[in-house]
Amino acid sequence: MDNVLCDELLQEIFQKLPSSSSSSSSLVSKRWLHLFRSSRTTLSLRITPHLSLTLISSLTSFLTHHTSLSSLSLTLSPDPTTTTTFTLSPLLLSAVSSCCSQLRALRFLTGPVSLRSINSLANSCTHLSSLCISLSRPIFLRWVLEFPCLKDLSIVLCSGDENGSSHEDEVNGQFGVWESDDVDAELGLESLCFVGIRGDDWGLGWLWKSCRKLKKLRLQSCQGIGGSYSCFVQCLQGVREIELRTCRSVVDGVLLKLAENSHSLNSLLVHDGGSREGLLHFFSQCRSNLQRLDLRLPLDLDNNHLSAVAVNFRNLSSLRLQSCCLVTGEGLKAIAIATSNGLEELALINCDVVEREPGLLATLGQHLRQLRKLDLSHNEMLLDKELISMLVSCVNLIDLRLRGCKGITSAAMVSMLRSCKRLENVDMMQCLGIESEAIELFVKNSSRLRRMEVEESKLSDAAKMWASNKFIEVVV
Repeated sequence: MDNVLCDELLQEIFQKLPSSSSSSSSLVSKRWLHLFRSSRTTLSLRITPHLSLTLISSLTSFLTHHTSLSSLSLTLSPDPTTTTTFTLSPLLLSAVSSCCSQLRALRFLTGPVSLRSINSLANSCTHLSSLCISLSRPIFLRWVLEFPCLKDLSIVLCSGDENGSSHEDEVNGQFGVWESDDVDAELGLESLCFVGIRGDDWGLGWLWKSCRKLKKLRLQSCQGIGGSYSCFVQCLQGVREIELRTCRSVVDGVLLKLAENSHSLNSLLVHDGGSREGLLHFFSQCRSNLQRLDLRLPLDLDNNHLSAVAVNFRNLSSLRLQSCCLVTGEGLKAIAIATSNGLEELALINCDVVEREPGLLATLGQHLRQLRKLDLSHNEMLLDKELISMLVSCVNLIDLRLRGCKGITSAAMVSMLRSCKRLENVDMMQCLGIESEAIELFVKNSSRLRRMEVEESKLSDAAKMWASNKFIEVVV
């Protein structure tokens, strides 16, 4: 058989194999190992902080065998025994540059890298369209212009002392300080992410002005925007998705500029940071056709905000609320009535209103008959009666998540079989009241189930057999 299969056919087979079985194929022979490596288009590696120069040489040799790589991820393995900075990142990036010239996507998070190694990457990987990388301060991003195909850029900013004064000298000596906002450039970036911008960081004004094709913007753990808001607003005209995670210092300013300048926004995520006034102003004044809203605001979101959402965003197709303690049934009912014909996804994760107001879920179910995805995870006191009263109306559900709902029992599983005949994905992890017999019955009788998450201890031999026969993926 080994002689019958030509190299090209074997490589095509390797490319189509699932990841769970492909690695074992490389053990057949040296020829298969060589062909397996040369056919790989995606590779993910974790690097130890104690990596030596010898191992870098070995890594270079390893990458040389992967001639078809188009996507590479290099991340740093957590090591609780050391707090030292990983100082070999520039050498690693140089190794990638020399071995992987066909890369389209690179995720490189082994520590901050030097500007010289980034320039080397730009010269070698001319087709790179997606890049995730760590940088030290001071912020210097002129090198972005050297990647003409770049569409997706993520930057994690580290403390300014990783490379010490040597990094600043490199910026000033090799390139000259380039902080002016008067630069006339047009970048092709469509997705941009920054992690860790401080309030005293500068140097991003020209970048905001140059991102005129931006569709998605993500800010995480940011205390500033790295420039003036007059520059920042120029990237918002065509933005469709905004994610703000733990950005309390800037969230009001960003939302204010969005409400004034963006008419294309259709997706907004705000987690762990905001103000009631700023949020209310945005929900009341924004004129975008918002379709997806994801909020984790324990003490910043109340019924006034939900009422404004119900009035201004009647085309919502997805609403996700997590740990929103001040929300009551009144606000949720207002949204349910306003979006009854279009809302397809509802998540109320760890929202005690679900447990606090009996009959709320039944009312929501009666209004939201188009729901396809429902997530009630981590509502520990949610009872069968409340869940069943909602499922009776939600006959179009294909995705149901009940992770951590400790009060749900096997009776709810029977109701799911009767009412939700289109279910494809179910998560019932940490549902202590659901027994193995109910799991077996559910797997056996679900006609469309394709994926289930449940503890292995609840899977009987019969349940495993039915799952295998019906090609149901079971995640334990």
